Amino acid sequence: MTKHTQIIQAFSALGNLLNDYSFQKKRADGWIEKIENVIVKASNQNKWFTIENLEFCISVWGKTLNEKDITEWLANYPEQNKPTRLALVLAGNIPLVGLHDVLCGLASGCSIEAKLSSNDNLLLPFVVDFLVSVMPNWEDKVCFIEGSLKTYDKVIATGSNNSARYFEYYFKKKPHIIRKTRIGIAVLDGNETQDDLAALSKDMIQYFGLGCRSVSHIMVPDGYDFKKLFLALFVHKELIQHNAYANNYDYNKAVYLMQEQEFLENGFIILKKDDRLSSPIACVHYSTYTNLKAVNQRLHDQEEHIQCVVSNCVENAFAFGQTQYPKLGDYADHVDTMAFLLKK
Repeated sequence: MTKHTQIIQAFSALGNLLNDYSFQKKRADGWIEKIENVIVKASNQNKWFTIENLEFCISVWGKTLNEKDITEWLANYPEQNKPTRLALVLAGNIPLVGLHDVLCGLASGCSIEAKLSSNDNLLLPFVVDFLVSVMPNWEDKVCFIEGSLKTYDKVIATGSNNSARYFEYYFKKKPHIIRKTRIGIAVLDGNETQDDLAALSKDMIQYFGLGCRSVSHIMVPDGYDFKKLFLALFVHKELIQHNAYANNYDYNKAVYLMQEQEFLENGFIILKKDDRLSSPIACVHYSTYTNLKAVNQRLHDQEEHIQCVVSNCVENAFAFGQTQYPKLGDYADHVDTMAFLLKK
């Protein structure tokens, strides 16, 4: 059995488990009950990890980790024969945000030393425990630590723009990938259907907008009417029932009112006219344009700050509603993690 075959079997077994949970299938091995327990614990630990968001995350990974897509993904890379020691500094903005890096590390034959975010330190150990149950020889492949990273050949560190400066200095002597703050952008031309806008609304509010693929800025033509978008957003009005989200909404609205800023709102989300790409919780920025040529130029000029673009009128953009469904080959910051890890 080749190494890739073993990896495909292990990763697809994980996908099957996550699908079994999502579709409420019973298993005799006890892992469904373990998922239920870790979801409750993660939700209690982090106010942003609601049961709904955790279940959505699990369903997405269940769909992603299927045998066909894993096989096609691995076919692009050779099998690793020289083990590499990989250090991971993982974020915790959304559930299992570090899983893709762990999967890449295992798929490339690395031994992994991972420093978890305190915001998400339950889900990945659970996933690794399951993978080890499928592939016992991986028992010592992943080590989660709380202190300083010690022995490593390569590093992948994810954080804010501020922490990235520290990472770049601290890890400068080792091959590394340093990930900074990135966001999702939507480009509208006014011809979108109501279904398009309904799908876009999910790109905006999934995970409370905390993901690097969440749409936090919308580019619209001059004179754009936001009524249809607000109508699409209205189905998510229950967001305001979440205390932390509501506090952010109330605070931002109060600040904008006092500063006499230009914004629109519907009682649970704010659309603020602002050229900045990144926006605070409960708010999405928007800017206007006169022609798509200028839009494409701006996207090009600011590509290092953009994780993904969703649009019907821009080339190579994601379809509406698809930003939180990346494929295995949709690498963060457009840097091929597998190629980096396999490079000698």
